[in-house]
Amino acid sequence: MSQPASAESPRVAREKRTIRAMIEIYCRGRHEAAEALCPECQGLLVYAFRRLSCCPFGPQKTACAQCPIHCYKPEMRQRVKEVMRYAGPRMLYRHPILALLHQLEGLGKKPEGLPPKPPAADSQEPQRP
Repeated sequence: MSQPASAESPRVAREKRTIRAMIEIYCRGRHEAAEALCPECQGLLVYAFRRLSCCPFGPQKTACAQCPIHCYKPEMRQRVKEVMRYAGPRMLYRHPILALLHQLEGLGKKPEGLPPKPPAADSQEPQRP
């Protein structure tokens, strides 16, 4: 069950600030949006905020990439990955603290009580004798 906006955890609020900053950087750089987000990026931001607001882990939320539950639709997940690839390095200059906190969250533990995410089939390398 999702929390009301007034009871939003500080971690979720920070994730929202981070994704907003990343989408703004992406939209300005790729779509040359001057002040407001273009409709495509605005839609992505609304979608990301909705997903974050409904996160079942709330205050124990980890980075989405480490989460065993992928609540983003595959198309939207791909769009967010594209935004992060573009905006991630630029975040160090524009929002260094948010960038650092986002990277540190990626090092955190997976939420407890759920099965671990299975390893990707292509990431297994044969062992050499």
